[in-house]
Amino acid sequence: MVMRERVDVAVIGAGHAGLNAIKEIRKVTDDWVLINGGPLGTTCARIGCMPSKVAIHLADTYTMRDKLQRYGVSGGEGLALDRPAALEHVRDLRDTFVDLVLANTTDEMDNEHLIQDYAELLDAHRIRVGDRNIQADAIIIATGARSVVPDAWVAELADGILTVEDIFEQEELPASVAVIGLGPIGLEIGQALHRLGVAVTGIDHGQRLSRIQDPAVNRAAVDIFQREFPLWLGDEPQVGRCDGGFRVRAGSREVVVEKLFLALGRHPNLERLRLDRLGVPMGDHGVPAYDPQTLRVGRTSVYMAGDAAGGIANLQRAAAQGRIAGWNATHGRKRRWRTQTPMAIVFSEPNIATVGMSWRDFDGRRMAVAEQRFGPVGRALIMGQNRGLLRVYAARHSGRILGASMVGPRCEHLAHLLAWAIEEKLTVERALAMPFYHPVIEEALQDALLELKAELTKTRAGLASGWLNPARTLIRSFAPG
Repeated sequence: MVMRERVDVAVIGAGHAGLNAIKEIRKVTDDWVLINGGPLGTTCARIGCMPSKVAIHLADTYTMRDKLQRYGVSGGEGLALDRPAALEHVRDLRDTFVDLVLANTTDEMDNEHLIQDYAELLDAHRIRVGDRNIQADAIIIATGARSVVPDAWVAELADGILTVEDIFEQEELPASVAVIGLGPIGLEIGQALHRLGVAVTGIDHGQRLSRIQDPAVNRAAVDIFQREFPLWLGDEPQVGRCDGGFRVRAGSREVVVEKLFLALGRHPNLERLRLDRLGVPMGDHGVPAYDPQTLRVGRTSVYMAGDAAGGIANLQRAAAQGRIAGWNATHGRKRRWRTQTPMAIVFSEPNIATVGMSWRDFDGRRMAVAEQRFGPVGRALIMGQNRGLLRVYAARHSGRILGASMVGPRCEHLAHLLAWAIEEKLTVERALAMPFYHPVIEEALQDALLELKAELTKTRAGLASGWLNPARTLIRSFAPG
């Protein structure tokens, strides 16, 4: 079948952003193409969320053997892990996830609509794919991102480097690894590798784990995770070859490891596209200037969506941007992307999560903070997972919940509850009026909210007595410096 030379919309990239764009486009027209270079299957299904969570669950389950004797169960110390079989299990489930994605999306597309090749833009309406030119009224760029690997390291250390793109393809795990970069990916994979029997050293030039802004929560997280495997924070790593593998130095510390796992961030996949031909200003990593709400590039009919648009990788964000780009590419009026309450969850053990307002924006004159440690929480004690800290922020005058940061058990669930509360503009008192059960992890949230209510009551008492002047406080809060 001859491919059509002109279409209403061309989508480049078949990840979550691109597939969600197609869903919107198909509601309006059947005159579209989806162009995808490289393997089909989303980042989440192939190398991201799903295989990493399989590995994390497997590692956490194996680690339970260390707790069995405490529970009166003998023989746990004799359990052995077949790591090649474990990695094969990760790949098997990974392939299942990929097959599910493809069965519900690209498998139903014919060759007229799905083109498997790399593309480059000739201008804002023309795309070259192989030896063909496609004219499109609108174009959506949704080509995803890849792990950052410094060019110098590629040239000198390529055979020793692992990233999320290839860690799950290994037939066997190395005996030792330096995890360089302790953001969400580095911390999750580093802990999973440690629990699977790899000697792990975690290294980051900064002082914060997993982008935690709240200093109290960060201190709690560092204390928890450094008990499990070494964390070297605050020094830039230097890497070189040596007998036995690679010597990694950071400050006065050094270690020799078999492999390096790099988690230094993600870089948009844009090099092949020649976006410079659009004639618009270019930003970091080759991302063209675009409206962050409509996703439109300059005054063109080109739209950016998902990880290709830059910023922190997030499946929900990619899907939402894909839908907005798909709508705007097929409608005369533009729909604007509304950002929902921010939420980030790290699936380490214990979980790390941030919700709503960042600590960077915290102002103690206008806002209050309360905290609850998980140490005395009954359900956490029962599970043997009672390490961690929850901090919740609220506006002093309105009492509205603004944000939270936490490290602790089952925080993926607390994060959702707080995100819903913030999205619904709940006050602390209204949240406390909700039902709570016993014994559950949510009681940690209840205790934090009770402490927060007490702090807000002090603020109201101060206003009533006159020692707290709201006008003066408001003026101070917006004063320079």
